[in-house]
This record gives sequence, C-alpha cells and structure tokens, in this order.
Amino acid sequence: MASRLEAVYDWFDDRLDVDDASDFAGKAFPAEDSYLLGEVALFCFVVLVSTGVFLAFFYEPSTTAVEYEGSVARYQGQEMPAAFTSVLNITYDVPFGMLLRRMHHWAAHLFVASIALHMLRVFFTGAYRNPREPNWVVGTGLAGLSMFAAYTGYALPYDEFASTAVGIGYNVAGSIPLVGDPLAAIVFGGSFPTSATIPRFFFMHVFLIPAAIAGLIAVHMAILIRQKHTEAERDGDVVPPGSSRPAADGAGVDAAGTGTEVADGGRAGIARDDDSIVIGLPAFPNQAAVSAVVFFLTMAVLSLLAGFLPVHNIAAYGPNDPASTPSLIMPDWFLMWGYGFLKVVPSWMSVDVLGVHISSEFIGGLLLPGLVFAGVAVWPFIDRAEEPEHFSLNPLDRPPQTAVGIAAMTFVMVASIAGMDVLVAEILHTSTAELRPYLTAALVVVPVAAGTITYAVLGGFGDDDSDDASRSDGGEGDHD
Repeated sequence: MASRLEAVYDWFDDRLDVDDASDFAGKAFPAEDSYLLGEVALFCFVVLVSTGVFLAFFYEPSTTAVEYEGSVARYQGQEMPAAFTSVLNITYDVPFGMLLRRMHHWAAHLFVASIALHMLRVFFTGAYRNPREPNWVVGTGLAGLSMFAAYTGYALPYDEFASTAVGIGYNVAGSIPLVGDPLAAIVFGGSFPTSATIPRFFFMHVFLIPAAIAGLIAVHMAILIRQKHTEAERDGDVVPPGSSRPAADGAGVDAAGTGTEVADGGRAGIARDDDSIVIGLPAFPNQAAVSAVVFFLTMAVLSLLAGFLPVHNIAAYGPNDPASTPSLIMPDWFLMWGYGFLKVVPSWMSVDVLGVHISSEFIGGLLLPGLVFAGVAVWPFIDRAEEPEHFSLNPLDRPPQTAVGIAAMTFVMVASIAGMDVLVAEILHTSTAELRPYLTAALVVVPVAAGTITYAVLGGFGDDDSDDASRSDGGEGDHD
C-alpha cells in the first residue's frame, strides 16, 4: 500500500514539482488575531460566489413585463418586470432562497468591512512600507471593486430603490467631462432607463467584477507568499527552549519561506532586531488549522445574520415606477460617504474650463471619491522606507502617520453623516437646506481638528529628544 502511495506521489511530483511547493508548508504566519482579517475577506468572497451561483439560477435579467403568480398576495396577477418577479420568487417561493439571498447580502457587507479593517490594521502598523507597496495598491483596488460590485447588485431587483440608485449613478457617469455621455451609454446600455441596463449590470455583477476581484486576490496572495509577513516588534531576543528546535513554538522562516532551526545547545536564538527570520506558526498544519476555524466562524456569523436579520425588502418598495420616487433613498454604509459628497458639494461649484463643463455632480460623485482612493493608493510612496522593513510598528509611536489616519477616517465618517442628511435634519427638527452648510464646514474642520488632537496627544508637538529619536525616519522605531 505504501509503495502505491509513493508511486502516486512520484507521479504528481514529476509533473507538478510537489517537492518544491512543499517549502510553503514551513512559511511562518505571525500568531496575531488581527492578521486574520484578510482571511475573513477571502472566505466572504467564497460565500459570495457560491450563493451568487445559486441565485443566478433563478434570476431573470430582463425588464420585460410578466404576470406574477407567486405567493405575495399584494402582486398576484399583476404584470411586472421579470427581474423584479424573479427576485420575489427567490425570496418567497424558492426553497432556501430567502436564506441564501440574505447570506449573499451579509457576506457582501462583511467582505467590504473585513477589507477595510484589514487595510486599517496595515496602515496604522506601517505594514505597507518597503517592500509591500505593491500589495497595498492591490488591496486598494480590491476595496474599490468590492464597492462597485455592491453597486451593480443594487440594480438587479429592479424595484423602486434600485431604479433610483441606478439613475443617480447614470447621472454621475454622464457628468464626466468630454467622455461622460458615451461612457454612460456603454455602461448603462443607453439613456437610462432602458431595457439594456439590467442585462449589462447582471453581466458586470456576476462575471466581470468577480473575475477582476478573483484576479486581484490571486495577485495579492502570490505576493504574500513570495514575501515574508510583517511581525510585531519583539520584546527581546528569542531563545528556543532546546537545541535544534523551532523558535517560539512555531516555525522561524527565512526570506525563501524555508524552516529555520536554532541550535547551539539551545542557547543560540534569534536576535530581537533580526528581521530576516519571522517567528510564527508554520503554514501547515498549524496555520491551516487556524484558517479552518476562521472559515467556520465566518460561516457561523453569516448564518446567524441571515437567519435573524432581514435584508432589502423589495416587496415593500414595489417594482420600478418611472413616475414616482421613494421618499427616502440611501445607499449601504460603505457607499454612504460617496453619497455624502454628492449632497454637500454646492451647485455653484460647477465651472467651465476652456470650454469644458465641470459640474458639481462630477466633483462630488467622482472627483472627490477618486481623490480619496488615489490618496490611499499612493500613501506608501509618501511615507516610504528606503530599506526593507519587516517589523510592524506601534501606532502610538507614529504621531504624524496616526494623525493622518485618524483625520482620514473622520473625513469619511463626516461625509457618511452628510449622506444621511435627511435623517439628521429630521432628528434636529430642521431642513436639509439649512443643515448642509454646516455639514460642508464640518467636512473640512472636523478631520483637521481630529488629526491635530491626535498628533498632540501622541506627543507630536513635544521637544523630548528621546521621543524624536524613536520617531525618526517617518516614525519607524528602533528595533535594536
């Protein structure tokens, strides 16, 4: 039996170089919970694809009017768009349809949230520095694509909410100087509303954008495997308990990802500032077991959310009606900040430059969000390190960078509040017209104040020489 297994192994090894690939089994992964956020995002994407395949079997990407014969009494016998009726059928008539639709919804939210939290962890610990700038840029692209995927999913039920949200997107796309009209016609299938919009959004949502996300995930993981993980600064030298044993109950790995043994009678170890070796759990079996636990926990959370929390109720909104508009339209939380830009940019900001019209809609809907993503993408080249850095840093020891991060987060939060101006005005018993000048001012003042306070609290204005030394070269601490 053993000889047969060896023969099978040799057959695969001859064709796939299994022995070379086995080096990855010794790659070390730092045993820190915050490093698992990327895995949560990966598992959410797997759930999104799996549930999306199921939903696609029953969804009809068409606006053709059909007679509804499902179980929702309110719409019995009415002629409605096929897209709308198919989502009603998925929700109320297809076995497990409502559960899987809810899981798809919450997986999308957790996917975006885990990417955002993962990027915040990388940002505040300085893990984007040399040589990891390419992976930061890839992660920024993943964040943008995940939001665009969610937006294209809005359109598919073709209810009142969907048609209003898509109409806003169409107007923003059409506001792009010079190329707006032809670009909007290509993406939306003509002048919205048109029968071509739903098929095109369906194609983008189920194939084009997921393929792009999968490609970037593959690139992200390939870079991750090729490079070493960052590691938190060590408290002291790492001395193994015995000779010829891995350090710190895990695998120390070098830049090639191979296991490193520490010998010399158990007295030799790894120096505190030696960043050529990572102390952590080997990829197999330790990290693989941790990843399995994370996967099942992710599935459990999504199942609980899907079981107890409702999602977008298309039966309450009703099918698309061009003659009406819902009283309250707001996107999900991860798109709210972009919607807020649209709300706070005043119409008088529209200008003509060399005969080219630049509208306030373009500034709020595309230019400002584009500048936010551009700023995020280029940050590693602003706060750059000349030499490779493999230790993550304490955010409290980096006043300038941490202050910038807090200011940026506050900026997005204030913009999100601006997107909810209707609710805020209702709570304050005022009108949105009276409220918006204050929101516009807050969009500038509050982030600056938050960043300044953070910088001051962390000692950024102090004259302590020891603090200055520890924060030299962009806040990179001394690893000695």
